[in-house]
Amino acid sequence: MSGWTNSTRRQRLPRNWAALRRRVIRRDGGQCTARYSDGRRCELPGVDVDHVIPDSLGGSDDMDNLALCCTYHHRLKSSSEGGTAAALTRKSIHRPTSTHPALDD
Repeated sequence: MSGWTNSTRRQRLPRNWAALRRRVIRRDGGQCTARYSDGRRCELPGVDVDHVIPDSLGGSDDMDNLALCCTYHHRLKSSSEGGTAAALTRKSIHRPTSTHPALDD
C-alpha cells in the first residue's frame, strides 16, 4: 500500500484496529457511507475505514468517528484534509490596504 510508505499512521492505530474495522464494516453493511449532493448514498462497496474527524484535528478511534468509504471517496476526503492541513501551516503575509493618492484628502 503506497499510501503508508512515509506515514506513521499505522503505528498510531489502536491495538484492536482489526476488530474495530470489522465492526465498522458490519455496521455500515459493507457499503460506502459517503453521500452525493442529492442525498443518495454511494453504491460502491466500502473498503477503507476512515476517521470522520482525523486524529490530527482531535478525532478519536471511537465507533462514532469511524466510517466505511470506497477508495474514491476515501482519497477525495484525504486529499481535501491534506490541503487543509497544508493551508494551516502556510505563513500568511498581508500588506496594509493602500489608497490611491488622488483619493487622499
